[in-house]
This record gives sequence, C-alpha cells and structure tokens, in this order.
Amino acid sequence: MTLTAEAPPTRAARPARRPSSRRRSLREAGAGYAFLTPWLLGFLLLTAGPMAASLYLAFTDYNLFAPPQWVGLENFTRLFSDPNYTQAWKVTALYVVVGTPVKLLASLLVAMLLNNAFRGKGFYRSAFYLPSLVGASVSIAIVWKAMFIDGGVVDRGQQLLGFSAGGWVGDPNRTVPMLILLTVWQFGAPMVIFLAGLKQVPTELYEAAAVDGAGPVRKFFRITLPMLSPVLFFNLLLETIHAFQIFNSAFIISNGTGGPARSTLFYTFYLYIRGFQDFQMGYASAMAWVLVLVVGAISLVLFQTQNRWVHYSGESK
Repeated sequence: MTLTAEAPPTRAARPARRPSSRRRSLREAGAGYAFLTPWLLGFLLLTAGPMAASLYLAFTDYNLFAPPQWVGLENFTRLFSDPNYTQAWKVTALYVVVGTPVKLLASLLVAMLLNNAFRGKGFYRSAFYLPSLVGASVSIAIVWKAMFIDGGVVDRGQQLLGFSAGGWVGDPNRTVPMLILLTVWQFGAPMVIFLAGLKQVPTELYEAAAVDGAGPVRKFFRITLPMLSPVLFFNLLLETIHAFQIFNSAFIISNGTGGPARSTLFYTFYLYIRGFQDFQMGYASAMAWVLVLVVGAISLVLFQTQNRWVHYSGESK
C-alpha cells in the first residue's frame, strides 16, 4: 500500500478590505466641507467678520481717520437725546405699519384674480411681476420722482380730476404715501408666492362650501385665508424686514437730504448720513445694532404668535 502526499488545501482569496464606516463618513464629511468652503469663506469674511467689527465699533468713537477710541455705552445713550433719531424711527414705523399690509393686500387680491382661468393669463402674470424685477433701483426712483413733482403726470391727473394741484415731492405730508405707493407697485414677489399657495388649495373644499350655500366672502375667510396662512406668514415676515431696509428711493427722491422737513429721513437713511457724511462710524454702528435687535424682536414675536393664526396642513388646532 503506497501513500500519496495530499496537496495542501488552497486558501480562498481574501476579499479586499472595505474602508470602515467611520473612515467613509469622515471622507464624505470632508468632501461636503470642501464644497462648502467658498460659502464659509464668504460668510466669515463678508458677513460674520464685518458684523463683529461693527459690534466693536458701536462702543467706540471712530471717524475713519483716527484709531477708534473706546467710549462704552456713550453711543447708545446718545440715541435717546437725538431728535433726528426719533424722527427716523417715526417715519420708518409709519412706512412699515402702513406700507407692508397694503402691499400684501394688493398682492393677494391680484393673485386671486390671476388664479382664475382666462385668456392671456401668462401675459398678465408677467406684466404684474415685471416691476419687482427692477427692485428699488435708482432709475425707478428717478422716474417715480419725475411723476410726482410739480407739473408731473400725477399733478396733471389731479388737476383733471378736480383735486388741488401740487407735487407730492415737496409736501411733507405726501412723501411717505408716495414711497408707500412705490413699494405697493412692486408687489410682484409676494404675488407669485400667494399664487403658488392658491394652487395648493383643494378645489373640493370650495365645491363642498358651495353645496352648503357659502358665498365668496365666506369662502375667502373660511377656506382661502386659513389655507394661505403659512404663505401669508412667510410674506409678512419678509416684507416687514424689507420695509425696515428702505434707502434708495428715499435717498433719490429727497436728493440725499431727508427732506422736506425730515419727512423722508428713514432709519437706514439717517444711519448712512451719520456714518458716511458725518463720519461718525461708532454712532452709526450703534444704530445698526439697534435696528438688528428691533427687527429680530419683531421676527421673534411673529414666530411666537404664529400658532394662533397660522394653520399648517395635517396639524390639528
């Protein structure tokens, strides 16, 4: 009996090692941060950095030509004794409280009209949105000023209708209404958002309401407005913040003076005068941070009170 040597068993080829889940997650995170690098650099250099610098300057006396001198809370205490600062808040508050609701109402009404089916609907949507494309540009402010001066289109229209003649630009009681009309005329952006919200309202709700005998007014307050409340909240928040930032139109119409009788001395306009005409950068920085705190407080109030009137789909009230 002969013994034969058996061949040693061959080892199966080991599968290639896969990178661990931790290493893979680190690699993915690194790729994500690499793509975010341009945004992070822009945020740090163009947003966070200037904000930190302005916060420091708010506690200093700085005129751009000499090193800043620390003065503590002096810039903030000066605000309460500055009559122009008080006037700036009055003009801005009037513009925000009146202009924002009127703009939202106009955009909602036009959106409801454009939500119906009719010929040329696309053309009218584009025509109503067109003024928002130019924004608060210098050219629009110049044209608006030319319309409301003595002998302008508005003045001639007043004469034809039998109203007292006279331009709005030189009348302190008409300058803010004139600027409110300008911002209302540019209602295209909130109109488009309202129109998108109207498309999401189920038609079955209107059909059921019609069967119950509900009229147009009742449908609006019982169906349309509650279903649009999230969109209304979004538009209200954005337009309120934008209203506090009015500058270009007031600067152009008043020729950079804030007149007549300080009627166009809006908050950001006065901040610009203090910072870039009087070179009181510390005082202007304090004004800027007060504005940030006020707008932040108003935004917080809106978010805290939204549970009382904003109805989200699928949420029980």
